Amino acid sequence: MDKKGLFVEEIKKEALGDWKSIAVEVRPSSFKNEDGSLKPFYLTREFSYLPDDKFQLEIINYADAFGKIPLVKMLIKGEVEWQGDHPIAEGAQKVDFTANESYEVTPLILNFVDVLNGLAKEGFNQWEVGKSQNIFKKSFVPFGLKEGDVFKEYDLVYLYKDMMFWGARNVDGRGFDTEENRPTNLQIPMVRK
Repeated sequence: MDKKGLFVEEIKKEALGDWKSIAVEVRPSSFKNEDGSLKPFYLTREFSYLPDDKFQLEIINYADAFGKIPLVKMLIKGEVEWQGDHPIAEGAQKVDFTANESYEVTPLILNFVDVLNGLAKEGFNQWEVGKSQNIFKKSFVPFGLKEGDVFKEYDLVYLYKDMMFWGARNVDGRGFDTEENRPTNLQIPMVRK
């Protein structure tokens, strides 16, 4: 193994374990307000980097900046692919997250249940507060997924002083759905659980 490959193996070893958001995070969404401005998107993350380049990510979306009104929980499981150096900082790595094992959605408030029962009926049971359903490879309009799609993000990972940074969302709300949309800035970090 060359020196660069050895360095990536050290990063992987350091990344192993459980991580969580230090605060509610804000991101621009792809949805717009009536005045054309982007709607804010509030969330917390709990991430586990597992052996053999596997991961588990729990995201809770909130209606408010302080995380008092949870809307929905997502549990995503899949694989991590390390793609090489990212120029954002020395040691940062381009990383692809592919949700090729599971993608569960759990509505946490009645208003979100109503949205799901209106937009995501076909192929699902009736949505209920606190009941998870797997959307893996299913058409799921609220998240823009089509039948057969496997959710994938072209992201980055940067470890610094026991903090894990991923990429900050593009300011125009674009997702990390292509290599060209891979982030160029750092998001608020996660810390070890």
